[in-house]
Amino acid sequence: MAETAKKLHIFAWEALDKRGAKVKGETRSASLALARAELRKQGINPTKIRKKSQGLFGGGRAKKKKITANDVAVFSRQMATMMQSGVPLVQSFDIIGKGHENASMQDMIMGIKAEVESGNPLAEALAKYPRQFDDLYCSLVNAGEQAGILDSLLDKIATYKEKTEAIKSKIKKALFYPVAVIVVAFIVTAILLIFVIPQFQEMFSSFGANLPAMTLMVIGLSKIFQAYWWAIFGGIGIGIYAFFEAKHRSESFRNKLDALTLKLPIFGSLITKATIARFARTLSTMFAAGVPLVEAMGTVAGAAGNHVYASAILQMRDEISTGSQLNLSMRNSNLFPNMVVQMVAIGEEAGSIDSMLAKVADFYEQEVDDAVDGLSSLLEPLIMAFLGVVIGGLVIAMYLPIFKMGEVV
Repeated sequence: MAETAKKLHIFAWEALDKRGAKVKGETRSASLALARAELRKQGINPTKIRKKSQGLFGGGRAKKKKITANDVAVFSRQMATMMQSGVPLVQSFDIIGKGHENASMQDMIMGIKAEVESGNPLAEALAKYPRQFDDLYCSLVNAGEQAGILDSLLDKIATYKEKTEAIKSKIKKALFYPVAVIVVAFIVTAILLIFVIPQFQEMFSSFGANLPAMTLMVIGLSKIFQAYWWAIFGGIGIGIYAFFEAKHRSESFRNKLDALTLKLPIFGSLITKATIARFARTLSTMFAAGVPLVEAMGTVAGAAGNHVYASAILQMRDEISTGSQLNLSMRNSNLFPNMVVQMVAIGEEAGSIDSMLAKVADFYEQEVDDAVDGLSSLLEPLIMAFLGVVIGGLVIAMYLPIFKMGEVV
């Protein structure tokens, strides 16, 4: 058994299902012939199949890695494609799970498969993995199972996950660049102050002349860094640790931080657009699944990603439960632009809120894309100027005495 397990390989394949539709995926098997036979047993006729990796997996196991949100998004799309192509649910788990390169995903998918095979609904099976499948995900799957439209709901869920993950990626990209530059600038400045400036200081001590104020200031700063570098770096480290601990443990701190991020110059507008896009995309998906509005609003609040908007959405839910229209409750919150409110009002009048919210989500997702691109173009010259002032200022401060001596000579 162990000998056979060591010879398992990953095969990527393209095939036609029972309906003649094109499907693709990956599977693990000992040989190309066995992989082809296994696919045919599942009612899939492979047209192309190739070994993806020449490496062997000890014990037939892939490497264990952390399951990311992107892994869940890809899994959702694979499941949607399989089910829309007519592949039975349990066989879909087999095909996706056995071919996955992440052993953690394999374990999770096979665990879900075991739950479904034992007679549990898919939504209950997914709920056993709350870190990967939140309440929103499970509610949508449950709605799809109840209505008998699981294949189309999985497609909507896959689209939802792909869109929301793309938005998160854009926000992280926009925030990472300036933070990374500031960190590098601080490290370079610290190195100059601790190791380079003292060399100049020794040279200046032999001049016997008064030094420029700018040079004296830099030398004074250098002495502070040389004497208390451990306290400076330790304080920064403790500060960062305390920030993340407070964010993790204190709900009050998180709420204040969420409110502050919406007011930040440049970034506040970007985060607001991303939050509105997430709200519209989530509510649109819930509507398409047939979830009642009041029930949907509670789930949407949890997926908002910002306390200010989450609180407003819960308030909107209370107003709707007493008979208020969605567009009026949105207007009362003072958090949604007039265009969004008007589009929702039109959707309510026409009975097509889900499609109108999807258009709003598309618009604001594009706005986020454009804002990130514009932000990158704006930040590049600003960051170059910042680095020039900081590093250039230190260099100029050190060379000013030399220039003055040259003038005297």
